[in-house]
Amino acid sequence: MITREEAWNILTKYNKDAFHLRHALTVEGVMRYFAKEQGYDPEFWGIVGLLHDLDFEIYPEEHCVKSQELMKAEGISDDIIRSTASHGWGLTKTQFQPEHEMEKILFACDELTGLIGAAAIMRPSKSVQDMELKSLKKKFKDKKFAAGCSRDVIKQGADNLGWELDVLLERTMEAMRVDEAAINEACAKF
Repeated sequence: MITREEAWNILTKYNKDAFHLRHALTVEGVMRYFAKEQGYDPEFWGIVGLLHDLDFEIYPEEHCVKSQELMKAEGISDDIIRSTASHGWGLTKTQFQPEHEMEKILFACDELTGLIGAAAIMRPSKSVQDMELKSLKKKFKDKKFAAGCSRDVIKQGADNLGWELDVLLERTMEAMRVDEAAINEACAKF
């Protein structure tokens, strides 16, 4: 398995935009959180989260397909390639459906982290630390708010996990709280 440092170097080889790098760090943190909670390897889950959108900045039309080619060329293992590609099931031309619990969590949380991040920016605190579920649910119901974050994908993700939507929303907010300060510090450098 590649190290976290190697994964970061590969990510930044293909991604330069601060928005995409912040998103990668956020999803990495969320995946680590859920791995610990579920009793899995947080390093592996974190690397999958970090690399999940490797191709999106340069190849948005080939998302989750081009990443497979890029990762193979970088010597990344097939299990990471498959897991990262599965988050685009039904949305892109990827052949991989989320099957493992990790893949289902990545599928469910990818869009949701964007919605929560957008909602946090709108708060006076600019933080998820003081965000409440009812506030997030209000933003979730407003289709014009963060319109690029698919509510259908988030709902499908909750269903795939067998979780109530409120549970997915609350747990993902909790996960984002853990690394928010460290991510803000890291993002101040780029």
